[in-house]
Amino acid sequence: MSSREPTLGDYHFDLPPSAIAREPTAERTAARLLALARSGGGVQDKRISDLPDLVRGDELIVFNDTRVVPARLRGHKDTGGRVELLALEQVGPRSFLAMGRSSKGFTVGQPIHLEVAAPGTAPGPLYIEDVREEGRVVVRLPDAVDDLWELCDRAGEVPLPPYMERAPQAEDAVRYQTVYARAPGAVAAPTAGLHFTDALLASLSARGCERAFVTLHVGPGTFAPVKVDRLADHRMHSERYVVPEVTADTIARARREGRPVLAVGTTVVRTLEGVAQRHGEVVAGAGETDIFIREGFDFRVVDQLLTNFHLPGSTLLVLVSAFAGREPVLAAYRHAVASGYRFFSYGDAMLIR
Repeated sequence: MSSREPTLGDYHFDLPPSAIAREPTAERTAARLLALARSGGGVQDKRISDLPDLVRGDELIVFNDTRVVPARLRGHKDTGGRVELLALEQVGPRSFLAMGRSSKGFTVGQPIHLEVAAPGTAPGPLYIEDVREEGRVVVRLPDAVDDLWELCDRAGEVPLPPYMERAPQAEDAVRYQTVYARAPGAVAAPTAGLHFTDALLASLSARGCERAFVTLHVGPGTFAPVKVDRLADHRMHSERYVVPEVTADTIARARREGRPVLAVGTTVVRTLEGVAQRHGEVVAGAGETDIFIREGFDFRVVDQLLTNFHLPGSTLLVLVSAFAGREPVLAAYRHAVASGYRFFSYGDAMLIR
């Protein structure tokens, strides 16, 4: 077995464009579920609705309760030039940080006039306060708006991932959101959680599974491609997280009792393992994590993982491969492609135990 460090090319698989899910399934729990055992033994083809039958019954299941905000703001300059802003976070009493796109760039003091669906409801102009690197701008809120999320709710649209190649529809406001979403701040959904319904959560509780929540606000960096072949040279994006005290206590108790921790999504893995790497265990608190989990990583918290299928050569595929082994994961992905599984945000899922 080769001891060389894996490179980006080692995480390639052939993915036909037809495998990308651009619409959600009719029902959340109707999505397919590929079960993979970390101990070996191949894969099983299941449905999300089968999940209560696949768990042991004593798992602590950890979810990400971030809420996707309608963060894409469209507008124009005084000249008529088109502008698109992706709101990221409020950075001052009346200012917010955004990813900005405009054909001729931005200048400080420039007004931006928002375009809204209902005529006469625009909240007033925004003003560019600062122009930063990597397309980021600081923007002043309109006088008629108190905070960023109010602005997004009034004038924004759901920021669907670019690979869906379509405009958002009314259905996306519900389906591109988990049923337990609580804390506003994400510009992309924690997609493994999209499969859960209140009924499925109740069934898992009836089986004996316990529930806990963290918050990690998924940022636009989740879609950033890896541009270097040597993975150690990749600069990982940073995302804001919160671990409540009750969650830290519940995880500690589960570890003492020998019960497995099932992470719903890579965002939960990055939160829990990032905190544990920094503090030696999961502790309550808020902060930012830019952890890049790749082969050789020492997992201290997560025992099982439910995750959607990811892009070839992505940091998320690297994470999943670190958790379950690159060859078993790539073999499972090849099986998924051949079997017609649906990929990415609105796609099917994989349970790794």
